[in-house]
Order: sequence, then C-alpha cells, then structure tokens
Amino acid sequence: MRYEFKYIVNNNYLEPLRQMILPFVNMDENTDDDKGRNHYTVRSIYFDNASYDFYFEKVEGIKNRKKVRLRGYDEGAADDVVFLEIKRKYEIPILKYRAPVRFNDALEMFKEKHINGFALNEFGISNSAENATRFFYQLYSKNLRPVVLIVYEREAYLSKFDDTVRITFDKQLRGMAYPSLNDLYNEKELTVAMKNNFILEVKFNKHFPLWLSPILSKYSLKRCSASKYTITMDTCRVVNKVTKSTIYTRSKWDH
Repeated sequence: MRYEFKYIVNNNYLEPLRQMILPFVNMDENTDDDKGRNHYTVRSIYFDNASYDFYFEKVEGIKNRKKVRLRGYDEGAADDVVFLEIKRKYEIPILKYRAPVRFNDALEMFKEKHINGFALNEFGISNSAENATRFFYQLYSKNLRPVVLIVYEREAYLSKFDDTVRITFDKQLRGMAYPSLNDLYNEKELTVAMKNNFILEVKFNKHFPLWLSPILSKYSLKRCSASKYTITMDTCRVVNKVTKSTIYTRSKWDH
C-alpha cells in the first residue's frame, strides 16, 4: 500500500519550492539531465467505458475506485517499454498493478487479444503476466475504450532520509480526447489543461515527511483533490457532467 498527497500550486512557487526541498532530497535517477533537463515526460492513455464510470467514481468521491491506463515515457520508440497499469484506491491507500511490455508488443496485444509471452519480468516486477491478465480482464469485461491522452513533465525527487518518500512536480499538463493507441507519443494538437499551476505530489509508504510540513505551510498549500484524469477530461470536454451522458461517439483504437 502507498499514500499520495496532492497539492495544486501556482507556477510562481515552483523555483522557491524547489530550492527549499533540495537540502532534503536527491534527484530521481529516472530524470534525464544530460540535455540540461531536470524532468522527464509522462504519457498515459486512460480507458473508461461508455458511461464513464471511472470518471464519475472520482467526481462523486467514491472511496474505492480504479483507473486503467497505458503509460509510456519521453519520446518513445517501437521497442521502448510501456506499462499496462491498474491503479486502485482504497479509502486513502493506493495499490498499483503494473505489467511492462514493449510498445510494439502492447499494440499487438490489443489488436490480437493475445496476452501470453509479451509481459517482461523487469523493473522489480515478478508478476507481470498476472498483472497483464488483470489489465485485459478489466478492459474486456467492462468494455473499456481509450478516452483521453494525458501528458506532463515530471520533476521527481527522493528523500535523503527515507527512500520510499518521493516528491514530484508535475508540470505542463496537457491532453487529447479520444486518442488511438498510436497517439501515446503524440505531441500534436494537445490541449493545455493547467496553464498557471502545477501539481505537487508527495508519495510515501508509512510516514509523511515531517521536514516538508513547514515548507508547505510557508506557501499556505493545502492538500486537495488533484486528479490529472478528471482535470484533463474536463478540459477536453469529454463528458457532459450535468446529465452524465457522454459525447463519446466512436472508439479510436489503433487504426
């Protein structure tokens, strides 16, 4: 189980916050700063059914809920690793099932509905095949379709005192409604979802870092709901929330 505390922060506070946490953290090893960057790009295609049950579970505050997504990173290539993910939330704790596969193999899995043999036992994930089966069970039993592509830049740090504590600044949130699977690495026609703010996330297993509390208090930051999924869905106008009817007119798989 893992916990996630989120905060929506004005972009003007990005540099001051960064400077205040730096004495307490190390940069995440996944950050590619060879090109002078301090972040990497996160790309996710989220799935939902025609009634947008996952979306409304979040909007209506259902305590036990899930998200199903295909996640990749940076610019991408056919043989790059992507992740089939189910993210479950039970009250406050988070539980995540991940199955790493090659991107071209993932496209084959969706096309042929063939799961076995593609999941990789890498990244410390030993039950990849089982997690892939979970993913496709959700996909087909609930008739899920890709509804939104979500892209953002992630600046990530690990606490020097507890390496299970991870702090991320998720910036430049943007997205696209009704993507095809091949749109995972698309950067064209994306709609900006948060122009003036970024999302600060604090992830931990047991204890919230005490050193971070006075820093958050200095900028009057309060924990809040900050779902990139619902924010981007709303920005891209995927759902009519008044009637709970959808403007989903066609599925866009890989074609």
